[in-house]
Amino acid sequence: MSFFAILFALLLEQVRPLARGNPVYAALRAWSRWVRRNFDTGRAHHGGLAWVLAVLLPSAVALGVHWLLLWFAGWPFAVLWSVVVLYLTLGFRQFSHHFTDIRDALDAGDEARARELLALWQQVDASELPKREIVRHVIEYSVLAAHRHVFGVLCWFSILAALGLGPAGAVMYRLSEFVARYWKYQAVTQQQPVSPALQSAALQAWWLIDWLPARITALGFAVVGSFEDAIDAWRNYVLRHPQDNDGVILAATAGAINVRLGGEALKSSFAAPAQAGISAEALDLDSESTDGREPELAHLRSVVGLVWRTVVMWLVLLALLTLARLLG
Repeated sequence: MSFFAILFALLLEQVRPLARGNPVYAALRAWSRWVRRNFDTGRAHHGGLAWVLAVLLPSAVALGVHWLLLWFAGWPFAVLWSVVVLYLTLGFRQFSHHFTDIRDALDAGDEARARELLALWQQVDASELPKREIVRHVIEYSVLAAHRHVFGVLCWFSILAALGLGPAGAVMYRLSEFVARYWKYQAVTQQQPVSPALQSAALQAWWLIDWLPARITALGFAVVGSFEDAIDAWRNYVLRHPQDNDGVILAATAGAINVRLGGEALKSSFAAPAQAGISAEALDLDSESTDGREPELAHLRSVVGLVWRTVVMWLVLLALLTLARLLG
C-alpha cells in the first residue's frame, strides 16, 4: 500500500503545505538539542550513541505505532499513519517556493532581488554573483533539495515498507539529514557546543544512509533525461570523487539536461567540514565543472520537468508493484 500512502501524502502536501514554523519541526529541534546536551561528551562512542537516540529511536516509535495500528485497528489506519508521516517528511512545498521566487525575479530581470533571495535561502554571500552563476546555484540547490525532501524519502520509505517496517524509513532518512545539518549549524554559529566526535558521527551516518538514495535519484534523472550523457557524467565524476553523494546527483543532472554545473562554489557561512573531522575537499561539491552548456534561464524549466518526470516514474513503478502484489 506504499503507492497510496505516497500519492495521498503528495496530494495533501500540494493542497496544504506544512508551515515552516510548525510545532513538529520545533519539537525536532528541541529533541536534537536535548540529545546533544545530555549525550555529547566528546567521545566517539558517545557520538554514535547520541545519533542512535536522535534518529533511530523516533524511527522505532514510528514503526511501533504502525504495527499497533496494523494489529489492532486494521491496515486502513496503518496506511493513514504512513500518510501522516510522509506528509511531515516529504514534499516539494518545503523548498519549492525559494526556487519559484528566484526564477520569477530572474524572469522579471530583477537580478538584485534574485541574489537577495538566494542569499536568504542558503545563508550565503551572493552579492557579486552574475546572472549565470545565480542560475547555476539555484539548479544545484534545488536538485539537492528535491532529492532530500522527495526522492531520498521515497527510496527509504519504499524499501522498509516493503519489508513490513511501515514509515520508519522515511523518519530515519529525514532525521539523519536533519541532525547532521542542525548539529553542524549549531557548532559553526557557536550557538551550542557540539563536539567534533558528534558532528563526525552524524555526517558519516548521513553519508551511509544517503549512499543508495543518491544513486537511485541519479539513475532516475538519467532515465527521464538524456540517459547516455547523464550516465557518462556520473561515471566520470565517480572515478574522481567516489565518496561524494551529492556530486553524483549533480553530475547526473548536468548530463541529463546538458548544463554545466560545479566550478567556484558559494561558501556558506555554516560550512565548516573540518570541525566534523571530514576534509573540506571531500565535501566540496563544486571543486570542478561538468561538461555542458552554460546555465541559462531555460535550464530552470528543464530542471522542473526533470524532477516531475522522475516523480511520475516513481509513482508508476510503485503502482505497478502494488498492482502485481494485489494480483499475485
